[in-house]
Amino acid sequence: MTQRTSFKKFLAQHLQGEHSIALSAMLGDIVNACKQIAIAIDSGALAGNMGSLGSENVQGEVQKALDVITNDIFIECNQRSGYVAGMVSEEMDSIIEVAKKYKQNGQYLLLFDPLDGSSNVNVNISVGTIFSILKSPNNKPELADFLQPGTAQVCAGYALYGTSTMLVLTTGNGVNGFTLDNESGEFYLTHANMQLVKDTEEFAINMSNYRFWEAPVQRYIDECLQGKDGKRKKDFNMRWVASMVAEVHRILVRGGVFMYPIDTKLQVKGGKLRLMYEANPMSFIVEQAGGVATTGMQRILEIIPTGLHQRVSVMMGSANEVDRLIAYHQN
Repeated sequence: MTQRTSFKKFLAQHLQGEHSIALSAMLGDIVNACKQIAIAIDSGALAGNMGSLGSENVQGEVQKALDVITNDIFIECNQRSGYVAGMVSEEMDSIIEVAKKYKQNGQYLLLFDPLDGSSNVNVNISVGTIFSILKSPNNKPELADFLQPGTAQVCAGYALYGTSTMLVLTTGNGVNGFTLDNESGEFYLTHANMQLVKDTEEFAINMSNYRFWEAPVQRYIDECLQGKDGKRKKDFNMRWVASMVAEVHRILVRGGVFMYPIDTKLQVKGGKLRLMYEANPMSFIVEQAGGVATTGMQRILEIIPTGLHQRVSVMMGSANEVDRLIAYHQN
């Protein structure tokens, strides 16, 4: 039997430099949080976790019970390393202060979406957790300290709760995926050095918004739908799960393009997906795997944030297809 590489062993072998000790401790906490979240999701209706609360989060979205449960788990678990100075969550309006008993050597900021795709939980479709880690300029961070561009990320990753529980992350040296062994409770390396193919015949987008899109996106989709009879001279397949984690994971494994572009409905908000804890970490991962991530007009990782919950247009995935989208926007 081939010896498997555990997550802890992988970190010990591959993390080097100034961030190694802190990241190992912080990622250990993140792993524990994701294990607990996986249990809460698996328990589902048996534990009464599947309903809506009737309340709204800061985004104006109706909260599911699991939104609150997973948020509480992530906050509680990720204070323990002592390296986290402050946190930001999709589910909360302002900065989350770390409890005094855990505030030892806070040097980092943790931003996260505890349950991406939560609208899918009632129909048993894959959901996930997304996180981003930034260096903190001090032990008592303020709003301005969080507003760093995606290029400043020290680490980014996501957990996918699907047919198996997976953890995929980058520290700026490629992308690696780990699968949870439920018997041992350990994550093991199963997807080493994940690479995005440059060409693809698959795209993911919510087609019901077609009439609201800008012309460059409509042009791109029209060409895909025309297939072999059109300009592209090849057939395309469409996928749509309505969970960013599930969409991005699929394109990492087999190629594709994921798009949630700005449209006339979202114009005032700036887009659908949040920059700091959705677009930035996923863009970091996609780029590290050889892909491209853009708003159509700008590299996502170079956007200077103006708010914790800022929204942006997102197009990411296989390089040649995203480059085509960029060209259409520039023209």
